[in-house]
Amino acid sequence: MSVESVFSRLEPHLLTVSKPIQYVGGELNSTVKEWDCAAGSDEGGPTVRWALMYPDAYEVGLPNQGVQILYEVLNERPWILAERTYAVWPDMEKVMRAEGIPQFTVDAHRPVAAFDLFGLSFSTELGYTNMLNALDLAGIPIHAADRTDEHPIVVAGGHAAFNPEPIADFVDAAVLGDGEEIVLAISEVVREWKAEGCPGGRVEVLRRLAASGGVYVPAFYDVTYGDDGAIAAVVPNHPDAPERVRKHTLMDLDAWPYPAKPLVPLAETVHERFSVEIFRGCTRGCRFCQAGMITRPVRERSIETIGNMVENGVRKSGFEEVGLLSLSSADHTEIGDVAKGLADRYEGSNVSLSLPSTRVDAFNITLANEFSRNGRRSGLTFAPEGGSERMRKVINKMVTEEDLIRTVATAYSHGWRQVKLYFMCGLPTETDEDVLQIAELAKKVIAKGREVSGRNDIRCTVSIGGFVPKPHTPFQWAAQLDAETTDSRLALLRETVRADKRFGRAIGFRYHDGKPGIIEGLLSRGDRRVGRIIEAVWRDGGRFDGWSEHFSYDRWVASAESGLEGTGIALDWYTTREREYDEILPWDHLDSGLDKDWLWGDWEDALAVADGSADIEVEDCRWTPCYDCGVCPEMGTEIQVGPTGKKLLPLSVV
Repeated sequence: MSVESVFSRLEPHLLTVSKPIQYVGGELNSTVKEWDCAAGSDEGGPTVRWALMYPDAYEVGLPNQGVQILYEVLNERPWILAERTYAVWPDMEKVMRAEGIPQFTVDAHRPVAAFDLFGLSFSTELGYTNMLNALDLAGIPIHAADRTDEHPIVVAGGHAAFNPEPIADFVDAAVLGDGEEIVLAISEVVREWKAEGCPGGRVEVLRRLAASGGVYVPAFYDVTYGDDGAIAAVVPNHPDAPERVRKHTLMDLDAWPYPAKPLVPLAETVHERFSVEIFRGCTRGCRFCQAGMITRPVRERSIETIGNMVENGVRKSGFEEVGLLSLSSADHTEIGDVAKGLADRYEGSNVSLSLPSTRVDAFNITLANEFSRNGRRSGLTFAPEGGSERMRKVINKMVTEEDLIRTVATAYSHGWRQVKLYFMCGLPTETDEDVLQIAELAKKVIAKGREVSGRNDIRCTVSIGGFVPKPHTPFQWAAQLDAETTDSRLALLRETVRADKRFGRAIGFRYHDGKPGIIEGLLSRGDRRVGRIIEAVWRDGGRFDGWSEHFSYDRWVASAESGLEGTGIALDWYTTREREYDEILPWDHLDSGLDKDWLWGDWEDALAVADGSADIEVEDCRWTPCYDCGVCPEMGTEIQVGPTGKKLLPLSVV
């Protein structure tokens, strides 16, 4: 039985909303299958259908690599149908509610509620209200407990899924780690269950998923709280639910060269490029960085696979910029050969190469010249993170002031005019003086740039983000800095920069106030009680909370007060309070592979460095003996790095 497209009901209203093209679909390399695609395949049997969502607007969601990869991996199977959906803007939401048009996919405009599985990828917690809105627009009960066998299984993934407890009431399941293999395993379970006639309904299929050990089903766990408000215990309430759910780690990235058919957007998006992930994971050991911790170990793609992916992606998409992405791209063991090989291959064409922000100690001018050989010489971005050397030692970002000045001197002397420096405010043990050192560093950068270039048109942009403690990091126990202190420190820094007659005008200053960070902190380290706050914000009109123009701090604070009434805890209990070792954290039953004692030891090392009682540097374990973080033995994985000794040969025809 086919499912009717809602496009005929949607089309008459497209000219009444902003950017209607984002709802139309039909992008180059998109896939539309018959609803019962398995029946027409050699394999036969039931079709498994996924609706995939990045819970933000089309312009942010379409370039998301995670969703693009899963979309392609799933659709390669003849018995799986996967389509995409994105958050709709308030003007379209108004039309949909007035006309009874449900949340739809952009590929074939089918109702999301008709699919077997609804998968959401969260790279930030501020997308939670958009998830509730999509569920409601789809006609799917927002509470998992209220869903029947007619509703899709709602599955959360992405970095924020490493603590899915704040949305435990709303999702049926969550997956930790890499998604390529587990989405296929989930599809197999659902297919087998459907082939048997769906025995036991959704409870049975969730039981089968939980029994695999790789899918977390919140309903199969009971959480109790102590008189002090902290978690007393998290205990499985189902015999097939494991005590701890493990993350998934994809080994041999060369065997998964996706996206092979990159989606080309119809409307302008935040990233207009073809991106290739050149390696996954990071072992630099920055204590603040959740992405680096939860994606361990490092797994590199070979130079040949990178070259093939770039050539294929450019040919199939027409993009003129190629981004080589990872958490620290210049750390790839063959990055020099990759850069030279690609620059040679595309010299004289309209294809340019780009790297994301580069570690100061991984930058070299040869690499930079290769990446700018075929494109415009844009600004360079470096991320010292901490303003003072003491602060950088606390966070294990082992970059000295001399390293930074030497690096920018090299860049400015070779023709660059613009450098961007990224810092954080609110790091553990930070003082006003640590933040003011950001201004001093920026001034020294400008002075050195003028000296080596002999020019006065040297620019330095300082970009500052608020630090938010994240689960599965050494700083998961840290107190978050309150919004008022964050704002006062940033105001002091801004005035210090502006007051400088010699350098002030050459320094750009970008920052966000502290309030969104507090809410992100609530959501990132929250437990199941935070779900009622999210729901209250959504019911009060909360949407697109990651967008400053839509975010309302007052709404979140008011919802927290009402949502936590009677619990004995408040918003600051989740944010500005330091945790102790013995406290059960909401995510302790979710296994990222990192040993908790190792994380705690690293947290204690940070505090010892901060007060000067120790001088401890945790080096990159790719090049040193193992630090026993736990990931490799616990997950059955290993570091995969080159060099391979291969060279990337230019193609005969570009």
